[in-house]
Amino acid sequence: MSHIYKQLIKDPQYRHVLGISGGKDSAALAIYIKEQHPDVHEKVEYFFTDTGAELDEVYDFLAKLEAYLGKEIIRLSSGKPFEHWLKVHNEYLPSPQQRWCTRMMKIKPFEAFVGDDPVISYVGIRADENREGYISQKPTIKAVFPFVEDGLVRDDIFQMLEDTVGIPEYYKWRSRSGCYFCFFQQQKEWLGLKRNHPALFEKAKEFENKIRTKFDWKEGEVEFGGHGYTWSSQGSLDELVKRAELREKKEINKPNKVNERWQDVLRFGEEDEDPEDQACLICSL
Repeated sequence: MSHIYKQLIKDPQYRHVLGISGGKDSAALAIYIKEQHPDVHEKVEYFFTDTGAELDEVYDFLAKLEAYLGKEIIRLSSGKPFEHWLKVHNEYLPSPQQRWCTRMMKIKPFEAFVGDDPVISYVGIRADENREGYISQKPTIKAVFPFVEDGLVRDDIFQMLEDTVGIPEYYKWRSRSGCYFCFFQQQKEWLGLKRNHPALFEKAKEFENKIRTKFDWKEGEVEFGGHGYTWSSQGSLDELVKRAELREKKEINKPNKVNERWQDVLRFGEEDEDPEDQACLICSL
């Protein structure tokens, strides 16, 4: 880290925090801090903001990471389930344009956690990425980017994970951490949810199919529908999955590498998180 980082580490007024999302980049940053900057590791407070809608694989991975770090990963929460916040927001499902879930279930718990303390927040954005992490408007929170500062790129992150805690299992079929119903999921990822967690897929469909009512002074409670009641602007979950299955059938006859590990497919493939995916910005992915 640069001289500026070293000065910040020594300043006793600052709390040091690092958000773990359950994904590869934030986990690798925690590992990197422990191995390369033990003075920071001693001071840093690792935290995970739990929405209550995470995959079981995320919790399994957090337990492995916590054991490796030798420190507690503090669990934060909004104190209310997704269903509560959905009702507060007039039953409108969150979307890339209306990311109220991030604000209410991630950012607000984080800002309550740090309060008005001077804070250095370590964010796992890499040197080869063209995106920004969560930047708080609070003047007491300073975001720093060790991977950018030290020039670490995607392959470095995979190597760190392979050498330590491994790559989270959900990456077999999903490109990001976060809620099982994340609206940033691709069609094939919704299909992956259906196959790997059918009960959660059905629950996500229930949110789409929920009967929504409003009060009319003349007619009382009346049903209504309209924009904002599917997870994707491209259609319902059933429609997305059907398209993904058709695409999969077309791909089945294409040549592929025999016995290639899914970890290597992920590591050396061209796909990565969508640079427009700013859903869970506190920790990075």
